[in-house]
Amino acid sequence: MMTPEEEAYVLTRAYVPEHIVSLMTLISKGDPFLIEDHLGFVKDNWLILVGYPLEGVFSQEKCERILKQAVDTFQPEVLWFIGPEIPASLLNSCSERQTDQYYTFDIEKIPRPSLQRMADKASEQLIIEKGRSISKEHQALISELLERETLPDRVRELYRAMPEYIGRSASAWTIDARNLKGNLCAFSVIDMGAENFSAYILGAHSKKHAVPHASDRLFLEMIHMTREQEKTTMNLGLGVNDGIRRFKKKWAGNHFSITNSVSSVWGQREKSR
Repeated sequence: MMTPEEEAYVLTRAYVPEHIVSLMTLISKGDPFLIEDHLGFVKDNWLILVGYPLEGVFSQEKCERILKQAVDTFQPEVLWFIGPEIPASLLNSCSERQTDQYYTFDIEKIPRPSLQRMADKASEQLIIEKGRSISKEHQALISELLERETLPDRVRELYRAMPEYIGRSASAWTIDARNLKGNLCAFSVIDMGAENFSAYILGAHSKKHAVPHASDRLFLEMIHMTREQEKTTMNLGLGVNDGIRRFKKKWAGNHFSITNSVSSVWGQREKSR
């Protein structure tokens, strides 16, 4: 449903992870589409609309018009909306609403000396590798994380989707931290598909083979990779929970709001007929 030219247009103007077409397509398993400068994904009876416009600033009036066109075109029963504000037409039909913040790191920014020292100290005990697949070792760390942490369902599903996503994505990388015995201590996943920013997707670390500040060393490696590709920003994704939020705040400092909503639009369509 989306041409290579349209995808190139999106990636050139992308500024949130949900604008990375391959990421969203592989994770959601939906088909991407464009309505003017708004990206969406559709499959079966559901639709995702990304409310962050690719041109200009967010407008409630424009978003409402595009939302109506998407619903009229695809006739979904369930709609997920991701954007800075919930359109007024969805307020009464929302079955679920979540508010969070994106965290970003300016690549021109020099990491605080204390963070640099943490990463440098960890480097003495780590071997850093880059890869394009999720191994049994990665999956073991994911299982360990999901057992010990309380995470939203959408985040747990994101972790579980990693083997297929990494295996099929042309722009996603794993960055691994191994101790000097070769054990996997921690890993991060980064997507380089957008033209102007890299996207930190997720990470996990081992309690069994823990090396202090291994995640900080991986963060420094993501900065290096982003600079090498001459991108201006690293988008760190959402806060998710207190632990992840503290880690991202420690490095990032910059943030802006996002609202996720899930609506049943079937009833709305029935009433409008």
